[in-house]
Amino acid sequence: MSLTSDPSPVARCSGQRFLAIESSTDTLSIALGSGAEGDTTWSHTGPGAAQASISLLPQVRDLLDQAGWPLQTLDAVVFARGPGSFTGLRTACAVAQGLAYGAQALGRAGGLPVLPVDTLLALADEARFNVHQAGGTPPQYIVALLDARMSELYVAVYSNHPEGLQEIAPARLCAPQDLDAHLFTCLESSNRMGVPGADPTAPAISAALWAGNAFAAYPELVAGRSMAPLTLLPTAAALLRLAPGLLAKGAAVAAQDALPLYVRDKVAQTTAEREQRRVAASFAPLAGA
Repeated sequence: MSLTSDPSPVARCSGQRFLAIESSTDTLSIALGSGAEGDTTWSHTGPGAAQASISLLPQVRDLLDQAGWPLQTLDAVVFARGPGSFTGLRTACAVAQGLAYGAQALGRAGGLPVLPVDTLLALADEARFNVHQAGGTPPQYIVALLDARMSELYVAVYSNHPEGLQEIAPARLCAPQDLDAHLFTCLESSNRMGVPGADPTAPAISAALWAGNAFAAYPELVAGRSMAPLTLLPTAAALLRLAPGLLAKGAAVAAQDALPLYVRDKVAQTTAEREQRRVAASFAPLAGA
């Protein structure tokens, strides 16, 4: 990837520079900026999934050119690590690694740090941001939900307090019919344990805001709920907002250590696993003899 080293013109910025990539759904989202409120942001949204691998690098080059920021001057490359589309996660991770290594070739000693961010954390932040922008009070709890296909959901639960979103329950797969029981366990337990900023007298489940893209596919999820869900996707803009805090907390890794978070790891068996099952099956009659 050839990028100009001419730094001008450079728009106003708070000082940090991040490139954020979100391709865990059928939508590709890229953003370039500082993550600070009021600073200039350059962004692109387009088709994701398999098409992301074609358009991602050209769009990154275009955004860097618009900003006048040489690749090697970035503070970090941020990507949504998952869960989500396997193809999209691999694409985002590979491009983030390639850009980090590419900066080293352009004179950045050691290359760029990489910030892997949970997709569902970005989704929860997008929900909180949308509520705030609409003039509302961000909710005490946010349930981030993505359609995982195969009649399953990706779900994670976060509490909202002044220091930021705190993970109550990490990303996991959940069948729609099991979601209420899972949330009851997560939210009621967190209420009893005293999550910072939480009202221990509040009915946790009814106070939670659900956000994501699963509600059209599973309308039974919201039947009878008093609080309307937010239909949203995780965005690169949310990654930008999260990046300064995560970088300050030491969440960045070297390029070779950046990995996707699949959650559903066993969609297909490896050749070795299939062979193990075949051999085990061949010995089954003998075991029962």
